[in-house]
Amino acid sequence: MQLRQLGKNGPMVSALGLGCMGMSYAYGPTDEQESLRVLRRYVELGGNFLDTAEIYGPHKNEELVGKFLSQSRSKIVVATKFGFRFGPNGITGVDSSPANVRRACEGSLKRLGIETIDLYYQHRVDPNVPIEDTVGAVTELVKEGKVRYVGLSEAGPEILRRANKVHAIAALQSEYSLWTRDVESNGVLATCRELGISFVPYSPLGRGFLTGAIQKLEDLHESDWRRTNPRFGEQALQANLKLVVAVRELANAKCITPAQLALAWVLAQGEDMLPIPGTKRVRYLEENMGAAYVTLTKADLKNIADRLAEVDVVGERYAPAMMALVNKAGASA
Repeated sequence: MQLRQLGKNGPMVSALGLGCMGMSYAYGPTDEQESLRVLRRYVELGGNFLDTAEIYGPHKNEELVGKFLSQSRSKIVVATKFGFRFGPNGITGVDSSPANVRRACEGSLKRLGIETIDLYYQHRVDPNVPIEDTVGAVTELVKEGKVRYVGLSEAGPEILRRANKVHAIAALQSEYSLWTRDVESNGVLATCRELGISFVPYSPLGRGFLTGAIQKLEDLHESDWRRTNPRFGEQALQANLKLVVAVRELANAKCITPAQLALAWVLAQGEDMLPIPGTKRVRYLEENMGAAYVTLTKADLKNIADRLAEVDVVGERYAPAMMALVNKAGASA
């Protein structure tokens, strides 16, 4: 497995990380034992970059990763996230106040069973708390040895610049794939590259859609969060299948799977790309990891670009309430 550097001065991590959310949250029924097998197999295949968050469950995913880490902590780079407030019935809103940053960190450390979080992300920008205050609070945790590197998720260029003045930001995590390319045109990717911030694409397989496994709404379990996502609404989904057809044809021409083509394309966008495809099945993990060994030529990339230009993606990537938290400027200092 090829390695890439996290940030300017961070550790070398596997080019393909592993998003752990779906093992415990959002995508229908889960199987803890199979998820633990996925984690073990990921490491066997050369992976060392795990991604989780306090919100996944809530808490259940960090507990699952913690079970795995109790046997395999060495050489694993663990990323988790903070930034939400919880009530008796679940999430009640965003909260990146310094007090909540500390509360969240202590909880994550306990659930993960570790002394230091390798990469700690603000999960979403809090419009009510200046980013300087939030990153300042994480900086204190760095000084205390509870956090190694600082990250942000779904932050816009202004927030990135302001945050980076307080403490070096090692990574930005945002959605990026063949059907979500906002960061190419909204200044986010350009700002990351200017500042030396690694880019961590989540949902690089379009929440599984680009694999071709989802052909109709009924293919998703009734409890699957994707049923609330505008792009998976029945009309949008049927329109977006044009992209799936294009990806499948491009993959067939390379004698690889659609998932491998989608991941290889993200990896080919630059050495600063650290995608974190998620899965809860060993067979899909092994397929995904094969993408690290796929080479896309300039001709391949041009062919992909030409085919993508023929397809219009239908639907927002989140429902309105969640879209409101994406790439926002945040509170003034």
